[in-house]
Amino acid sequence: MGREVRILLAGLGNLGRRFCDLLADKGALVDARYGLRLALVGAADSRGAAYDPGGLDPAAVSALKLAGETVGRLPGAGRVGWRAAELIAAAEADVLCEASPVNLEQGGEPGLTHVRTALARGMHVATPNKGPLVLAYGELHDLAARHGAQLRFDGTVAGGLPAINLGQRDLRGATVSRIEAVPNLCTGYVMDLLAAGLSWDAARERARAEGVLEGDGAFDLEGWDAAAKLVILVNAVMGVPARLEDVARTGISGLDGATLRAARAAGQVYKLVATAERRADGVGTVLRVVPTPLREGHFLANLGAKQMGVIYHTDIYGTLMAAIDEPTPVPSAATMLRDVLDIFV
Repeated sequence: MGREVRILLAGLGNLGRRFCDLLADKGALVDARYGLRLALVGAADSRGAAYDPGGLDPAAVSALKLAGETVGRLPGAGRVGWRAAELIAAAEADVLCEASPVNLEQGGEPGLTHVRTALARGMHVATPNKGPLVLAYGELHDLAARHGAQLRFDGTVAGGLPAINLGQRDLRGATVSRIEAVPNLCTGYVMDLLAAGLSWDAARERARAEGVLEGDGAFDLEGWDAAAKLVILVNAVMGVPARLEDVARTGISGLDGATLRAARAAGQVYKLVATAERRADGVGTVLRVVPTPLREGHFLANLGAKQMGVIYHTDIYGTLMAAIDEPTPVPSAATMLRDVLDIFV
């Protein structure tokens, strides 16, 4: 048996539940390949939590969630009404995987408190939750450094695409002058449906049925999600302390099928493009999210309905382009596994 890594998981929605499946499916491979035994010792959802220092069965946690139950009802370990923040403050673990819903309107809570609590205890954090990084990027990195913890967040931008890792690790020594990205899957999917002749209502319903749109969809369709991801990219890769209010943002709700079809007839494809560009004088960075008609030969124009991509323009590494096809949430959930392995391997 390899070294034990004790994991807490906050959030058991689309990503958290699938992360449990990954722990069950990939545990033996991780042990054999990396010498790590990943032990889920605690998990929490919005209705309860469970904790066992000896380890929970991740497959049982996933099955409970599929049945519509709270993990608080897990036999022998669960407690209904136990909050994730209380679990994180009390449990003994090595790393927190924070997968609660993004909540920028409510100050990034409860995810921000979860991350702060874990880091203050010297616990590493791996999270695909954009909210804490958008609202407190510098603070959280300072907190991690003071307590000897690592903060990993590769899943916050473009799902399973390692956009953060590529920018931070593989572009070391470079100056990134411009970033272009299509980091939001939902908007591209909806625009493809509109271009195919569906009405706005029908396109939204199809996107909800496919699991790519939640609630009224405003967070995605009005460009907030893409703007949040751009803020994280600019902080992480360009080293610029950008904020959400720095982004000039326009969503896709003003577009209709006729406009999208006309663009295609003219050899262009609309994408919701997030762009960051250093000013020519080197002072400041221009950030924008706007629906943009791209020529068909453009790398981002070639992205399919459930694909995302990023382009980095650099001074010494040329122009790097990367994309991901993500038909299900599994790659996004897997970013937590990738982050945990980066921390401990």
